[in-house]
Amino acid sequence: MKEDKELLEYRNLMTPPERFEEGFGLKSILGAIFVGMFMMPGAMYMALVAGADLGPAARWVTVILFMEVARRAFTTIRRPELFVLYYMAGAALSTPFSGLLWTQFLVQSEPARTFGIAEAIPDWVAPNADVLEQRTFLHTGWIVPIALLVLTQLISRIDHFGLGYALYRITSDIEKLPFPMAPVHALGVTALAESGSDKQSWRWPVFSIGSMIGLLFGALYIGLPSVTGVMFSKPITVFSIPWTELSASTEGILPAVPMGISWDLTHVLVGTVLPFWAMAGEFGGFLVTMVANPLLQDAGVLKSWEPGMETVQTQFLNTVDFYYSFGIGLAGAIGVIGVWSVISAVRRARKERNRQRAADGATRSAWQRLMRPEVDRGDIPFFASVGIYVFSTCSYILLCKLWLIPAFPLSILLIYGFVYTPMISYVSARLEGVVGQQIAIPMVREGAFILSGYRGVDVWFAPIPEHNYASQVVQFRTVELTGTRFTSIIKSELVVFPVVMIAGICFAQFIWRLGPIPSEAYPYAQKVWELEAMNRCLTYTSTMGSGSIFYEAFKPTVIAIGACLGLGVYGVLATCGLPVMLVYGLVRGLGATLPHIVIPHFIGAMLARYYLRRRFGLRWGQYGPVILAGFTCGMGLVSMLALGIVFLAKSVYPLNY
Repeated sequence: MKEDKELLEYRNLMTPPERFEEGFGLKSILGAIFVGMFMMPGAMYMALVAGADLGPAARWVTVILFMEVARRAFTTIRRPELFVLYYMAGAALSTPFSGLLWTQFLVQSEPARTFGIAEAIPDWVAPNADVLEQRTFLHTGWIVPIALLVLTQLISRIDHFGLGYALYRITSDIEKLPFPMAPVHALGVTALAESGSDKQSWRWPVFSIGSMIGLLFGALYIGLPSVTGVMFSKPITVFSIPWTELSASTEGILPAVPMGISWDLTHVLVGTVLPFWAMAGEFGGFLVTMVANPLLQDAGVLKSWEPGMETVQTQFLNTVDFYYSFGIGLAGAIGVIGVWSVISAVRRARKERNRQRAADGATRSAWQRLMRPEVDRGDIPFFASVGIYVFSTCSYILLCKLWLIPAFPLSILLIYGFVYTPMISYVSARLEGVVGQQIAIPMVREGAFILSGYRGVDVWFAPIPEHNYASQVVQFRTVELTGTRFTSIIKSELVVFPVVMIAGICFAQFIWRLGPIPSEAYPYAQKVWELEAMNRCLTYTSTMGSGSIFYEAFKPTVIAIGACLGLGVYGVLATCGLPVMLVYGLVRGLGATLPHIVIPHFIGAMLARYYLRRRFGLRWGQYGPVILAGFTCGMGLVSMLALGIVFLAKSVYPLNY
C-alpha cells in the first residue's frame, strides 16, 4: 500500500525528551483521591445519561484544578507530575463497578428471558431476582460477585506491566516504530505544562478556545436537560440524547436502513483529529451499506425488518439476518491484511538490518539494549515483565479451572493465554506502531467455546486469559514522550487501586438507589442497553445446544462473501495505490457502524481537510488534539456542575410532619 502522508505528519508531532523525571508525589496521591471522590460519580452518571465518556474530561479538569492551586501557592507542576495526575485520573475513572450496574440489568432484561439465559447465569455473576429487586449492593448475595471482581481487577493491575511492557520494549526500542497516534495523547499535557511556566506557547490559548467551546456546548447538551430533569416532570432538551431518530422518515426510500444523527459535537471534533482517509473510508462503507440494505431487503435477505422499526430493532434484526456473519468475514479480511502487513514489514526490516549489519555485532547490540534497562527512564527488566505476564495468565487459568468453569477444557485456556494472546498482541502492537490501528481476529472466542463442546452461559462471564495488549504498548510510548519515568506509573497504580475499589462500590450503590437502571432518568442506557443485551444474548445462546438463534445468524456462506469482499476491496485499493488508512476505514464501515456517528465523523474530517488545514496548514495537526482536549475539559466542567445539582436534588427527601 501507498505510504500515507498523514501518518508522516503524526509521526513528527512529538519526539521523546533527552531527560526523564519522576512524576509521582503527594500531588499524585491527592489527585487520585480527588478523582475517586468527585469525578468518578460524574463519569458513571453521564455514561448512563448520555453515553458520554467523561474520562478525558475528568482528566483535564483534575490537571487544571491542581495547576491553579499550585499557581496560587507560587509554585509550578512539572510536565511529568502533570502526566501522572492525568494518568491517575484516567485509571481512577475506569471503575469496574459500572459493570455491575450493567450485569443487574442483563440478568433481569427482556432479551435474557426471551433467549432463555436469565436462569442459567451463575450466582458468581449476579444474585437472584429477589436480591436485585432491592437495588442495593449491600447484600450478602453480592459478596461473591464483588469479591471476584476485586480479585480479577487486582490481577489486571499487576498484568498492566507484563506483556504490554515487554512488547513496548521490542517494538519501540528495538524495532524503532514511530507510533503515530501516541503524540495525540501527549500534546495536551504538554500544553498545560507550558501554561504553568514562564515560557510562552501557542498551546495554552488553543486549549482555552477548546474549553470555551466545550463549556457552551456542554451547557446545552448536558447541563440543561440534567438540571431541568430534576425540576420538572420532563427535561428540557435542545439536542436529542443520544440521537435524533430518523428511521421512520427515511424508511420509504431507505428500507431496513437504521437512520439517525447524533448531535454530540465530540464526534465532529474527533473527525477533525483522526486521519482523513480513515474517516472517508468509514463514510464510504456506510454509503455502500445504505445502498445495499434496500436491495437485500427486497431480495428477502433482510427478511425480519418491518416498517415502523427504529434504530435498535432494525440494527439487531439486520445483524441476525445478515450482518453478523458478514461482519465476521470482513473482520477476518482485516485480520489477514493486518497479519500480512506485519509479516511483510518484518521481512523488509530484517533485510534492511542484514544490509546494514556491521562486523562489530549490531544484532547483539540490539539484544543487549533489550536486556539492559535504562535507569534514567525507569525501565522494568525485560524478563521481569515476562514473568508478570506468566503469573497473571496462570492466575486467570487457575481461577477459571479450579472454581468458575472446571468443566471447560484446560488446553483451550492454555492456548488462549500462551499462544493466541502473545501472537495477536504483537501483531496489533506492530500495527499500532506503523499505522495507529489495531487488529481483531473474529470469532476466536466464540469458535473456541462452540468447538469445545462446553454447555452453559457461565463461560462467557469467566475471566478467560484472552487479551490484546496493543493499547498498553501505545500508553507506554505516551509515557515516554512526556518524559515521565515508568516507576511513576507503577507507584500510581498502587495508589489508584484501593481508591477505585472503595469509591466505585460506594457510588455505584448511591446511583442505583436513586432509581432503576435503566429508566427514563437515564435516556442513553434506556435506549442502547437493550440493543447491547440482544446482541450479547444472541452470542451467549451458541453454547446452549442446538436450536439456538445464534446458528440462524451464523451463515458460513455469508462469512465467505464478507471475507472475499474485504480482501477484494483491499486488492483494488492497493492496486490503485490509495492510502492504507482508507482500506481499514472502508472495510470497517461496511455495515458495522451506525450513521449516527459516521456522519459527524465525516463532517469533522471534511472540515479539517478543506478548511482548517488550508487555514492553518500543517499546524492544524498540532492544534486539533489540543482543541479536542480543551473541549472535553469544558464538557467535564459543565457535567460536574450539573451532576452536583442532580445529586443534591435527588438526595433531599420530603419529611412528613
